[in-house]
Amino acid sequence: MQLDGNLIRQRGHDYLAEALNLPDYYGKNLDALYDCLTEISCEIELINASVVDKDIIDTFKDASSENELLKLTMFP
Repeated sequence: MQLDGNLIRQRGHDYLAEALNLPDYYGKNLDALYDCLTEISCEIELINASVVDKDIIDTFKDASSENELLKLTMFP
């Protein structure tokens, strides 16, 4: 699955919820994002990562460290 950093920057958690098909109870904050990411099995390619807020990047990195079924690759 490919995520676009430009769309994350523009639409934030709404884009992430839609693109990652997160559950309806997703709280649209970093803690909720982390919780959801640690429960999914997915390979994510994050393009335009350089425009994404550092806190979101850190959340993805932390979740991928915790969840061996989540693979994250980032491209500038």
